[in-house]
Amino acid sequence: MADPALFSVLVEVRLREGIADPQGATIERALPALGLTGVTGVRAGKSFRFDIAAADDADALAQATVVADRLLANPVIEESSVTVHPAGGSA
Repeated sequence: MADPALFSVLVEVRLREGIADPQGATIERALPALGLTGVTGVRAGKSFRFDIAAADDADALAQATVVADRLLANPVIEESSVTVHPAGGSA
């Protein structure tokens, strides 16, 4: 079996649709004071970046998805998306 490769992971976590987002609403209300009047639908979230050793892209994605689903996002109110690239690429 080949040595595992290193992959860069980006996990984005955001509130599910229908869940109140007071932080996003506050940002949206503040934008006109900056002269930005056409911005609507602001939703706040958080992102996590980390590296993971895995046999291939599919294995890295599977492992990172477990991390996202079991540790980084609260599945009751949040959803997450996971992006995986070979380390040194753009994550």
